[in-house]
This record gives sequence, C-alpha cells and structure tokens, in this order.
Amino acid sequence: MADQQIHNIAQDSYNVPQDSYHVPQQQQQQKYHTSIVEHPISKLPQVSSKTKGKYTLNDFHILRTLGTGSFGRVHLVRSVHNGRFYAMKTLKKSLVVRMKQVEHTNDERRMLKIVEHPFITRMWGTFQDVKYIYMIMDYIEAGELFSLLRKSNKFPNPVAKFYAAEVCLALEYLHDHNIIYRDLKPENLLLDKNGHIKITDFGFAKEVPDVTYTLCGTPDYIAPEVVATKPYNKSVDWWSFGILVFEMLAGYTPFCDPSPMKTYENILAGNVRYPNYFHEDALDLLQSLITADLSKRLGNLQGGTQDVKNHPWFSEVIWERLYNRDIETPYEPPIQSGVGDTSLFDKYPEDEQDYGNMEGEDPYAKYFQEF
Repeated sequence: MADQQIHNIAQDSYNVPQDSYHVPQQQQQQKYHTSIVEHPISKLPQVSSKTKGKYTLNDFHILRTLGTGSFGRVHLVRSVHNGRFYAMKTLKKSLVVRMKQVEHTNDERRMLKIVEHPFITRMWGTFQDVKYIYMIMDYIEAGELFSLLRKSNKFPNPVAKFYAAEVCLALEYLHDHNIIYRDLKPENLLLDKNGHIKITDFGFAKEVPDVTYTLCGTPDYIAPEVVATKPYNKSVDWWSFGILVFEMLAGYTPFCDPSPMKTYENILAGNVRYPNYFHEDALDLLQSLITADLSKRLGNLQGGTQDVKNHPWFSEVIWERLYNRDIETPYEPPIQSGVGDTSLFDKYPEDEQDYGNMEGEDPYAKYFQEF
C-alpha cells in the first residue's frame, strides 16, 4: 500500500483543514499486539444454538490462506453455490482444548450469531469435522487497520476521529446487547473495500449483564481493574477505546513495554505522557477515558455511550450519517481486482491441511456441540 494517500474526511461532516496525508514508502517493523488469556471463572450465558446457515466443507472452494494463529488459519473461500467470497476461520479442536480456550471459542460463535451491525463482521454459519471447527465470515478485502497505522506511523486528528467514531457506534451496539468485547486493538479492526471499519475476532467477547472476572485481552489495552483481578463491566471497553485513540494519534500505546509484566505495572501506576501535538479536545477525551477512577471514566457514567458521543472531540460527527455509511472515508483501499482481491494480505505457505475428516471417533465433540 506504499504511496497510497489518506484522503480528506468529508468537509460536510467534519470541520477539518483541507490537506492530505501520505503513507510513507516503507512499513515500520513492529510486532503485533499479542492477546493473553487465562481460564475463565464465570459460566457461559445461555444462548440459542441456531446459526444463520449450516454448511459443510463441500460448499466451498479453499483459495488461499489469509492469516494464521495459535489454533488454526483463516482462508479465503468461495461458495460453490452463489460464487461469493468468504473468510473461513478454522480452529483445531485439540489445540483449543489443550490451551483451555473452549469457553472463549463457544462465546465467539454465540456472540457473532446474535450481532448484526454495519461496523461488525458478520458470521454466516459454522460447522465441524472430527478435527476442526469452521466459521464462515464476511471477507473484508482491505485487511487490518493495524497495517495502515504502521505504514502511516500515526493518523492526523480527523482521520483518527473518523475511525474512532465508527468504533464508538459498534461498542454502543454491543453494550446495548450486554456484550463486552474485551480485545479492542488495531489488529481486530478490518477495513472494507470502501474504507469503513469492521470489528472482527470475538474470541474474548462475552455476554455480561453485570460484571465478570476473567483476565483476558491484550496487555497494552487491558484496563487496570482487570489487571488487579477485580470484577469489571463494560467500562473496560472504554478504557481500551481510549488506548486505541491514543495509539492512532501517537503511533504507540501509552503503557507499552517489551515485558507484559512491566506493561501491567505501568497500567496500574496510571502515569500517561501525552504528546504536546494532541488536539486539546482529544487530550480531554483521553484523560476522561484512560482513568482508573470508574466514577470519572466516560462510557461508565449515567449517560453511558452518549457521554462519549457528546464529547467536544466528536462535535462535528453526524452520527446518523456515519451509521448509514454516508460519509466519505479518509482512506480508499487500493483494491486491484475487485471482489475477492487479496493483494492487501500477506502471503503464507499453503501447507496441506487435514480438513473435512468425518471418519473415526471425535474425542472433543462434547466441547463444541453448538458448531
């Protein structure tokens, strides 16, 4: 994506200077934020097990690998029935069980089954065989916001504001449905072909009407109450939202350290050094989000999400138009070949996978009955 330009945000929606922002030639070399997880304490919410569709591996042609993870891969696939492209997430059952991720995996399926929002990736259905579970998702062509941020180093104030506003609407929707997302970071924000946000990876999302206790998430983004193993609620997402906005504006997170334990120490200490180039409204918003005092953290007050949306930093946002995707995006992904284009994804070795095996005993069937 070298030499691509981050375009102006529409003037009729944001009062910003009419200047452009160019992506540097070379991508900065920086590791992804790595999520951590411990075994959950609380039980799963009771949710209906029906999915939007029921498929088998024979319904798709596997085209290429889009990404790899600890438990499996994500593939670009094409339906043999309607010709549409999808992302197929595969997880190896034995690894999920061994790493004590059964509850998170079932939670991800349950959460994606019940959510439907313009800025959240859609899940179409799930299935399984003896060794793997499969999730059929929307294919989002332009890849991760993380990649664009690293190539750009940091975003100008109006660009960060645009992406933050779309994320804000998604969090509002999730919280209205008593869902805590718990892993907000640029790697989990995809850009669709038009440059709009799509939140993905609901492996840590959970339906929580009051409080929960699980230590999970990504060190740089975890709220202090989670680090301190205290019960917590939806407000942890607003802390992470503040860290995300900070990173988009600064190019780094405020508590980052090569050692996760040192990162936790920094979070608990709560000392944030804000760059002097932050817009005064952005600074005020961040100080109201990145605070350990839950009685002062925006999003956790009486007005809920509305307090965040009403903050002066978002004063130019026309929320209804934003929800309807009726605002020009600041970045137009350079999609080369239209639907199904994969030019913005890294290439991975296409190792032979033992998919589709329906023979023999499945020792893990009891853990994944809803798939």
